[in-house]
Amino acid sequence: MRAIVRRQYGGPEQLEIREVSMPSPALGQVLVRVRAFGLNRAEQYFRTGAWGEVAAISGIECVGEVIEDPARRLEPGQRVIALMGGLGRSLPGSYAEAVCVPAPNVVPVRTNLGWERLAALPETYATAWSCLHDNLRLEPGQRLVVRGANSALGQAAIDLARHHGAQVMATVRDLARADTPRALGARLVLEEGPSLHAHLLEVAPSGVDAVLDLVGTSTVLDSLRAVRRGGHVCIAGFLGGGAPIERFDPMAHLPSGRQLSFFASAFVYGTPEYPLSDVPFQQLIELAEAGTLRASPSRVFRFEEIQDAHRALDAQEGHGKMVVVVD
Repeated sequence: MRAIVRRQYGGPEQLEIREVSMPSPALGQVLVRVRAFGLNRAEQYFRTGAWGEVAAISGIECVGEVIEDPARRLEPGQRVIALMGGLGRSLPGSYAEAVCVPAPNVVPVRTNLGWERLAALPETYATAWSCLHDNLRLEPGQRLVVRGANSALGQAAIDLARHHGAQVMATVRDLARADTPRALGARLVLEEGPSLHAHLLEVAPSGVDAVLDLVGTSTVLDSLRAVRRGGHVCIAGFLGGGAPIERFDPMAHLPSGRQLSFFASAFVYGTPEYPLSDVPFQQLIELAEAGTLRASPSRVFRFEEIQDAHRALDAQEGHGKMVVVVD
């Protein structure tokens, strides 16, 4: 079978297509024929070596069909989504025509969506759902701010929060690109900056209810100043870099009574603490089929265009979820 293999750590030019042996699933794994996969920032970190030694075949998610399930839980040909469980990190990942996935990380689905549309859902919408409902405990009518709104995760969060009945505000680096979050349901779009809380407090003097911060450590203290007492902030991305907060002092930096959490989907989904059954994948797919959720790829690449896809990933040119279709 064909797989995209990293020659060595470095730039997109290190990714090449090779013929490799078809994997054989052990008990507790499912062999999946990969039809399409989403691109994720984690795979950029894998490629560059930023996360240490990882598998030569990258990819943390895919959509496709079951080839073989030794436990016979899933039938051959069953449509599935698969994500995480060490894919691309400790196990060969989904940048291939077939992949062995830990059984708890494979979810059977019923759908008529094309592979490229289905591939825009798994990791991004699952992460957004967990952040909104688990970490932020978002309720209908509450005021949510999504920082980094034009990222794939930011767009999914706005889409889901709007459907949930929240009042969504968003930030973007360039207001010339404010149309996307507005079209997804953001009522107010502001330019991202280090003192955003001052502008938000003009809109919501007592503070907003929740902030999903995808910019990261450079903005999280500002996000905490923007939420009300009892409000929540969740970090789930590092679009602004992941450098530690210098000279962090809780007494000086943290306002009292605000809740701060972190969600790292790539490391927890499929574990006993975060079973994939917690995420309503079938419901999300049906909402996408009905057009209620606007999940669709921003760009679609062919398998042979993986270097171009990673160049776009590096340049942050995706403007949403990019996917690769395996012919």
